[in-house]
Amino acid sequence: MQQTDLPFLNAYTFGFCEKRGFTRGSGWKWSLAEMKRTTGCNAIILPVCAWQDHTYSTRMDSDHPDVMGGEDVRAVCQEARVLGLKVILKAMVNCRDGYWRAYIHFFDQDVPTEPGWADWFASWEDHVCRVARMAEENQAEMFCIGCEMVGTDVREAEWRQVVAHVRQIYSGPITYNCDKFQEGNVHWWDAVDYISSSGYYPIHQLEENFARIQSVCQREGKPFLFMECGCPSRGKSEYRPNDWRFGEGTDLDAQTRWYEAFLEALKKNPWVRGTGWWDWSATRLYPAQTAQDNNGYCTYGKPANDALLRFSGEI
Repeated sequence: MQQTDLPFLNAYTFGFCEKRGFTRGSGWKWSLAEMKRTTGCNAIILPVCAWQDHTYSTRMDSDHPDVMGGEDVRAVCQEARVLGLKVILKAMVNCRDGYWRAYIHFFDQDVPTEPGWADWFASWEDHVCRVARMAEENQAEMFCIGCEMVGTDVREAEWRQVVAHVRQIYSGPITYNCDKFQEGNVHWWDAVDYISSSGYYPIHQLEENFARIQSVCQREGKPFLFMECGCPSRGKSEYRPNDWRFGEGTDLDAQTRWYEAFLEALKKNPWVRGTGWWDWSATRLYPAQTAQDNNGYCTYGKPANDALLRFSGEI
């Protein structure tokens, strides 16, 4: 197992779903610098997202124009180092038909002529190992082998094989980003170095879920970080922060209330070793002066960003 003595990783996800060649422009460098300047974050999470057609497709496109390439990863990592930021590389997959990756699922046993787990995991492992090579080449501080793939979590043997093959490529600490409420349902945490999850917990349920997650980490003997967390700036989104479609119009205060409550929970629970705020665009960051009209997750130009900056000065 790899060392798990990293400092608190106050990270922001950067460049989600960017396409190959996006670093040939210059705007992304400004966006990354603004992220560091206005939030005080000390790390970025860089997701490399493959695509499959639908949740029952066994073929995914990894080496494709819609997927950021190795040159993009290299450029972002180099710029992050210039800014003093640590890097977490993250392998992801999305479905072109719009369905969430958590619904990827096949029959429990492979059936001839039907799509099955064996073919899907072969394709997934190819993508994960490709990104793991990028993580090793760029000396990323951590590598995340997947995100919110609830329908696949039960495939313990296949996931253990993925981890074993990644360890032949990448020498740093490995984590898997399970979905919210699923921390206790993954039975192969012993294979990775960090437990991580998506912390989109309702504002009134933070205390109970932090306690529940801590019990899982104590049972497994593993450190923990939130690989994703955040809340849109929509009315009442603090009560359903995982749902990007939910809300009653733009409401920056709703986002601020959630961030302030979540940051207080982090201070009370120092066993949490990091955060992955969601999310900061590389090439499509809105102007700060229009933030009052933006109801998405990004905190740029919003009061929640000031809360992040204060928190960064306290950790």
